[in-house]
Amino acid sequence: MSGNWILLVDALVNLYVLLIVVYVFTSWIGMDPWHPARRFLGNLVEPVLNPLRRYIPPIGGLDFTPLVAILLIELAGRLLKALLAGGL
Repeated sequence: MSGNWILLVDALVNLYVLLIVVYVFTSWIGMDPWHPARRFLGNLVEPVLNPLRRYIPPIGGLDFTPLVAILLIELAGRLLKALLAGGL
């Protein structure tokens, strides 16, 4: 039964990472910030990115918070999967 939970956690982590990557890509291509798709992605992703932005300033004009968020989400996913598998 824990195998199903592990698969669910893995799928959710992968989905959220994909959302972050797509959100970053839309800003790189210059998509209008008020476009409904961009606003939808922002509503899903910004609650995670904004708290990190308080601690991670842009370096050379580049915002590294999406990268840090992806790393933290992957780490949390691995820890949760290990707990579900009984490995910790």
